[in-house]
Amino acid sequence: MIVTVTMPALSPTMEEGNLAKWMVQPGDSVVAGQVIAEIETDKATMEVEAVDEGVVEALLVPAGTQGVKVNAPILRLRGEGGASAPAPTPAPPPTPAPAASAPTAPIKSNGHAPPSARVAASPLARRLARQAGLDLSSLRGTGPGGRIVKADVEAARGASPAVQSSTAIAPVAETRPAPETRALTVPPPPPKTLEQMGVLPGSYKLVPLDLMRKTIARRMTESFRDVPHFPLTIDVELDRLLAARADINARFGDQGVKVSVNDILIRACALGLMRVPESNASYTPEGIALHHHADIAVAVAIDGGLITPIIRGAEQKGLAAISAEMADLAARARARKLKPEEYQGGTFSISNLGMMGIKSFASILNEPHGMIMSVGAGEKRPVVRGEQLAIASVMTVTLTCDHRVVDGAIGAAFLKAFRGFVEDPMTMLL
Repeated sequence: MIVTVTMPALSPTMEEGNLAKWMVQPGDSVVAGQVIAEIETDKATMEVEAVDEGVVEALLVPAGTQGVKVNAPILRLRGEGGASAPAPTPAPPPTPAPAASAPTAPIKSNGHAPPSARVAASPLARRLARQAGLDLSSLRGTGPGGRIVKADVEAARGASPAVQSSTAIAPVAETRPAPETRALTVPPPPPKTLEQMGVLPGSYKLVPLDLMRKTIARRMTESFRDVPHFPLTIDVELDRLLAARADINARFGDQGVKVSVNDILIRACALGLMRVPESNASYTPEGIALHHHADIAVAVAIDGGLITPIIRGAEQKGLAAISAEMADLAARARARKLKPEEYQGGTFSISNLGMMGIKSFASILNEPHGMIMSVGAGEKRPVVRGEQLAIASVMTVTLTCDHRVVDGAIGAAFLKAFRGFVEDPMTMLL
């Protein structure tokens, strides 16, 4: 039996990846769960595992190849009964579809245990069975060689294929449901070249787009074009927050605690989302998803772009825990060592350019988040208190809202709660 391994979709937005390194060579024997390659995505380097036992017959894509499309064949494996059979000609890759419909090789993040060799099942079937609480050993597989596939798990739990996760993956041999039918749209005209816009040839240096920049360009264009959004801007006084931060660091600095202003803002946002549950929401075609926890994504600048690692359940964590977790996530983000679950998803975003002296700005929404907060620099400004003029440390924040989920009243209620926590930090202890 000949098995063709294809370029996997490692995230819902991935359309292509770089084949960084092969861990096997032609003639090598592999077993299920063995790492066979490293793939670079726009965000991180991930490992690809073998599902089948067999012998590597051919590497179809050389190591170091960039821009390999999802579903493109990358390796041919000769399994049991395939020693004398000629290798079939791989079918051309299908038209790119959402990641949920892309047949891919199984994936393993660093530190995750390999799949069990006792029960033959696809990674997707294992994930669905685990989510449904099903024992794989009790199921009968209908895939190649009796392997348990997605359809077997769905049949056991009576689920519809349409409700599966958009990040699910499956082996090549698994049968997939027909793609969703969508209305045809007229594609936009191709962009003009710089020369067509009057720039002289040879007067600039062209830096090729890497995967991260391509993904940022596509997702931000889609968000700005397709999501109806509006900004809400307020000024927040910081003097009591700055005093509280200085006191915390002075008291607990010898224990390794060093809380930043951004750490406190993360907690204030998380508590604000809990205070106004309607604001902690995402739009879906089936309805508005109201999230149970405040999973705060924080924009971190890295070489070539940015990434948004997530503090999950931030409303349940104290400032010391948030500070330590954020420092770890930011360091691994810059080293491109984050796992997909550490930067995908979330319910709310924060982008802070205050340390760069930016007074105010508005960010583009990062779906599926219903809101994103843009934090400007704190600075001394004149304020009026009663009939008196005073000086206070003030920062400007702008909340960009998805109007399909968060209307003006809900956004304003969240900002009121957020400002209350920031201007009176003791209330965050309640």
